[in-house]
Amino acid sequence: MTRQSTTLFLSTPDETAALARWIAPGLRPGDVLLLQGDIGAGKTHFARALIQSLLSEPEDVPSPTFTLVQTYETPGSEIWHADLYRLTSPDEVVELGLTDAFEDAICLVEWPDRLAELAPQSALRLDFSLGDTEGQRKLTLSWQTGRWTPLVQEISQ
Repeated sequence: MTRQSTTLFLSTPDETAALARWIAPGLRPGDVLLLQGDIGAGKTHFARALIQSLLSEPEDVPSPTFTLVQTYETPGSEIWHADLYRLTSPDEVVELGLTDAFEDAICLVEWPDRLAELAPQSALRLDFSLGDTEGQRKLTLSWQTGRWTPLVQEISQ
């Protein structure tokens, strides 16, 4: 399947969080979201809102910048939130166990360029960038498997 994409404009951080909470219930084990964008573009904010919406009990959701990976147990699946910014080689991704998690957990991966050839072809890519006004984000979603088409079509309406 060829790569498809759509672009959204989110006016506020609250809209970014609302989108994450809307997407969350549709995720299932084996789904991978690749969160791309510069520092401060909204990747962690999106991930934090998504994770918190799936937890049965509220808990702190820190950025995994220093731990590299944070895991969470939810009623439907384990969630892996990874920040690969500090990695220098795809071999380090394997050592973290992330490639195994791609198969049976919901994975949110910041700085997915560090995955190189290990990035799952079935992943949904979310590319965050700053918009034209303060607080606005431009979000481009791209995918190449039919898994994501219905979800993205709903979001775009």
